[in-house]
Amino acid sequence: MPTRILPAVGEADAVRSITTLLSQLPDAEPVAPVGDSTQLIDTLARLAAESVDELPEVVVVHERIGPVPALELIREVALRFPAVGVILVTSDASPGLFQAAMDYGARGLVALPLSYEELASRVQAVAQWSVGVRRHLGAGGDVFTGVGGTVVTVSGAKGGTGATLTAIQLALAAQASGRSTALVDMDLQTGDIASYLDVQFRRSVVDLAAITDISPRVLADAVFRHDTGLALLLAPAEGERGEDVTDRAARQIVSALRSRYEIVVIDCGAQLSGAGAAAVEMADRALLITTPDVVAVRGAKRAVRMWDRLQIRKAEETTVVVNRHSRATEIQPPLIQKITGTAVAATVVPANFKELQSVVDAGRIHELENKSAVKQALWGLAGELGLVKVPDGAQKTGRGFRGGDRGSVSFRRKREG
Repeated sequence: MPTRILPAVGEADAVRSITTLLSQLPDAEPVAPVGDSTQLIDTLARLAAESVDELPEVVVVHERIGPVPALELIREVALRFPAVGVILVTSDASPGLFQAAMDYGARGLVALPLSYEELASRVQAVAQWSVGVRRHLGAGGDVFTGVGGTVVTVSGAKGGTGATLTAIQLALAAQASGRSTALVDMDLQTGDIASYLDVQFRRSVVDLAAITDISPRVLADAVFRHDTGLALLLAPAEGERGEDVTDRAARQIVSALRSRYEIVVIDCGAQLSGAGAAAVEMADRALLITTPDVVAVRGAKRAVRMWDRLQIRKAEETTVVVNRHSRATEIQPPLIQKITGTAVAATVVPANFKELQSVVDAGRIHELENKSAVKQALWGLAGELGLVKVPDGAQKTGRGFRGGDRGSVSFRRKREG
């Protein structure tokens, strides 16, 4: 059986050099190379969704792959696709880098300039390891892709658009449907999730920032288990400590959470930090919350353009959610979609702060009544995004999943085109 090899290389000259050598290896089947970290993860996820057997045995990662650093990318591949062997191609073959690459999950390291013999030896060894792991794990298909929950980031076009409320209700909807869910406050200086849920907890996301290998036990110590079942990872009480959470730390934290929970909802606030940017880049779905007014829509457009310039996320990969919507407003979702160049969620959230005020002031937003139009809209949005688990009976009968104590909130699954 030929060894399938997926090169992840950003530079054109390096692509030609690596693919030429790979094509000369015995029993090798190089597949079309990918040019950046996002494309690599998307490609592996798509192949895994089709069939575990479609995953390549070997992934070759060039040291200058971007925008995610090579070692961080290797860690994410190792966590999400543990039966895929990764080889790092680098000009620095020092013992220190070799040890770091192994710690991050690489199965081999090849020095530049490439030599046929060294590359062939590494590929053969890593391919044998990959085949052995798959044989050992057996035919349980989910084993190879099971680590990899859905990550959703929620950002505000400007302050006060409702990003935190949206993030909390999406997480509550996912948890209520039976999915293990983590809610993360990545608004590091002004995070309010603890206030909305009336939580006092001395640990925060900062406690994980300096840890290079986040084990399940370490993660469990930093997470607060809320009465609703949500796993909360809170922002620090002292806003200045948020600077300790670097983009690298954020990647490790998101990867660790993704490997432990089916759904991870991250409140990134309205100000883009390095940690927030890393979370948005890694997310499966990135939501941008706006209100239907000129200032907020301009803020949404500005944020989308900035994400694109920084190569964090393309406009077409971002979903705008319209909060405080009213039919009387001049700015309607189709116009927002045209202005921002993004997708706009079909579900809009009505303007009805009166039904929110009492639970917000009491810090009991999780006790918002099921008959609330805002709650119904946000839980409906969770269904549109595919964050909820729909019971088999509901799928067979074509009826929406009913959540909440009195069954007054429906989830609507987004139709797959």
